Amino acid sequence: MKNIRITIYIGLFGILFSCSTPEKKEGIQTENKVVETVKTKTRVVPPDFNSDSAFVFVKAQADMGPRVPGSKAHDKCVAYFEKELKRFGAEVSIQGGSATSYDGLSWRIDNVIASFNANAQDRILLAAHYDSRPFSDNDPKPENQKKACPGVNDGASGTGVLMEIARILQTKNPKVGVDIIMFDLEDYGDDNGDPETWCLGSQAWAKSPHKSSYKAKYGILLDMVGATNAVFPREGVSVKYAGDALNKVWGTAQRIGYGQFFIDDPTIEMTDDHLFVNLFAKIPCIDILHYIPQKNKFFEHHHCVTDDISTIDKTTLKAVGQTLLEVIYNED
Repeated sequence: MKNIRITIYIGLFGILFSCSTPEKKEGIQTENKVVETVKTKTRVVPPDFNSDSAFVFVKAQADMGPRVPGSKAHDKCVAYFEKELKRFGAEVSIQGGSATSYDGLSWRIDNVIASFNANAQDRILLAAHYDSRPFSDNDPKPENQKKACPGVNDGASGTGVLMEIARILQTKNPKVGVDIIMFDLEDYGDDNGDPETWCLGSQAWAKSPHKSSYKAKYGILLDMVGATNAVFPREGVSVKYAGDALNKVWGTAQRIGYGQFFIDDPTIEMTDDHLFVNLFAKIPCIDILHYIPQKNKFFEHHHCVTDDISTIDKTTLKAVGQTLLEVIYNED
């Protein structure tokens, strides 16, 4: 993560959203009049999100080392996702391709795509990136700035949550189909350059999805979702393109007790994978992203050599994962 677009959404505080279930009104005919009745939707109790299991998926990636493009750790991570997701009963494919990074180097793209309940017409897209930044350019020590970033919270936390969700989906099918994408080449961008130097894997997928005419009701991107005391504000691109989905997810989180993580503070637009899903694939997509609006910064180990397994808190993984399960299993 990323270059930042400095556009603040004034008036976000005026957004009204409801955490309650929509009501359906029907009429019952009596002798003299129609009496209006109200039916409430029955909540589906989702499976429990196992944060210990999610942590294992995060640590497995961390133990591979930085998953920078062209590295053995990168290739090992792709093979790991493919094997595990197939074990969970998903239809799995690797979307290949190539891209040129801002420094003129050419790279292979490996987007890992897993589909559950593949025949369902209504679908939800879940995504995260798995690659690590090739340099730790935010590290306070100059001697560390050319070292590869471990990318544990910034990368592995999101894919770790999605792997646990995939494991759960095989045990109980939701009504909707779910597509999980592990995006490649998200974090090899130029902080001082064009936003399109970032998110090369998601740009490739959004311009040419794994299935022609692919559609989803909405998408949810995870990025840096595992740190202690994380906060996820209402990010600007999400507000602009996918307000209904944002309200649904934030309202769900607050209703089930995770309001301290999913905060209502507005924030600037971020250049992240969801931007290109919105722009190119035309799928409304939100970003669950650790960002501190009051300090105008990401979590403290962002793009530093200290973004290692010690940054991960199972409580945060649980908050994100359980919220997503609540949304998925209660989607019509």
